[in-house]
Amino acid sequence: MTTRRHALLAAASLPAVASAAKPEGWPAPDEINRRISEVTATEIAFAARMAHRDAAGFRRFLAADTIFVNGRNPLHGPDAVMEKWQRFFEGPQPPFAWAPDLVVVLPSGDLAQSSGPVTDPDGKVVARFQSVWRRKPAGGWEIVFDQGSDVCR
Repeated sequence: MTTRRHALLAAASLPAVASAAKPEGWPAPDEINRRISEVTATEIAFAARMAHRDAAGFRRFLAADTIFVNGRNPLHGPDAVMEKWQRFFEGPQPPFAWAPDLVVVLPSGDLAQSSGPVTDPDGKVVARFQSVWRRKPAGGWEIVFDQGSDVCR
């Protein structure tokens, strides 16, 4: 009976032991937070290019293989994105703005996702964006996927 009892107690403690162990290869929390801060700053800088009416600067954030999902018509590559988005850079005021309210980074540090609200010129939330960022070999981040979705009204 004692052997069975010990086995049950040992089995019951396994989830606690497993959850306390850090997965192999997972960075320390401060390193994860540093990466999240890096991607957050990159997303904010990307949005600032729209606010400053800087199409060339905006384009520099796009990966060569970027895909922007536009409804059911994905835009493949920077040329297609800029052709469709050029109209958003016309005029003195941007037609919308965005800022991340959630950023997550894989433990490898190679991919990250940012998401947050998209607002109209009056500050009303009209959509949410989701972007996937890839770390470049020389450092820095480039956007590989982007998608917006309207908010429910």
